[in-house]
Amino acid sequence: MIKTILPALVLGLSAVASAAILPAPIHAEDQKPEQIHVRGSIVTYSGSALKVKTREGETVDVTLADGWKLASVANAAVTDIKPGDFVGIASLPSEGGGDGALEVLIFPPAMKGAGEGSYGWDLKPNSSMTNATVADAVKGIDGRTVTVSYHGKEKKISIPDGTPVVTIAPATKDDLVPGAVVFIPAEKAASGPLAHQVLVGKNGVVPPM
Repeated sequence: MIKTILPALVLGLSAVASAAILPAPIHAEDQKPEQIHVRGSIVTYSGSALKVKTREGETVDVTLADGWKLASVANAAVTDIKPGDFVGIASLPSEGGGDGALEVLIFPPAMKGAGEGSYGWDLKPNSSMTNATVADAVKGIDGRTVTVSYHGKEKKISIPDGTPVVTIAPATKDDLVPGAVVFIPAEKAASGPLAHQVLVGKNGVVPPM
């Protein structure tokens, strides 16, 4: 089951996000809907409707598209990051140069290469999301610094102690309970956000992206 969930989910976490951010001089009829991220906790869930209280304090009604996919996250550790792994790292520029990680998602092998690149991200102001392959993982004085590569480029990102590190895990609709934290990559529609994927927190682990 999880193999059917993961390819769709990664489109929401990375490729969809990049499509919304990267400029594309194409014809109007080929343009994709504007992409938005809904972060918050579930108020109610029923059928194809999910009501979420966002981190900004607003309550929004999310419509779940036909065939929508669901997954969760599980805790991982910095020491789980190995050369050759494909990761998604949200980060901020560091005062001393380079980037410092806000969170790390270790993708399963089946998702390697999906949404590869580095894009603007809305977790925090001026943050970016880098989906890339780990070239090396070196233990530093103040934690771990990884070098990741994408499209022939390299980027060094430090991972401070305490940075959330997670991987993808299965979930069921029974996990969509009031109070559960969700991350929803969605399309902006006239009736409100339209979602094809939902990432839900469970067992005390919340989606950090």
